[in-house]
Amino acid sequence: MDLNNKKFVPVENKNGLSSNETIFHYFQNGTVITGQYKGGAIQEGYIVGKQIDENKIKLLFQCLTKEGELKAGESKGIVIENKDGKLELKFDWNWLNGDLSGGKSEYIEI
Repeated sequence: MDLNNKKFVPVENKNGLSSNETIFHYFQNGTVITGQYKGGAIQEGYIVGKQIDENKIKLLFQCLTKEGELKAGESKGIVIENKDGKLELKFDWNWLNGDLSGGKSEYIEI
């Protein structure tokens, strides 16, 4: 599993802010994962995390929405390769501020 210089778009994110207009750009160096995201409701977003197993990752994320709200959250996820050879990310996540709600989200490599 290597997320370095890979871009993803959400395919499912019912309770979250990201949409099919949000592009996530990941970088990986060893087990360290970083990233940026923007688009849709997200003006600017940043990710830091780590690979914790062969296909498991844990991330912290923060963003500034286009409405000027600062949001922060955490997620645990898995990385799989689909039959077309594209990587997919599947997360359980929750906000660390605001209403502390959470959900599930899925992303596909573009």
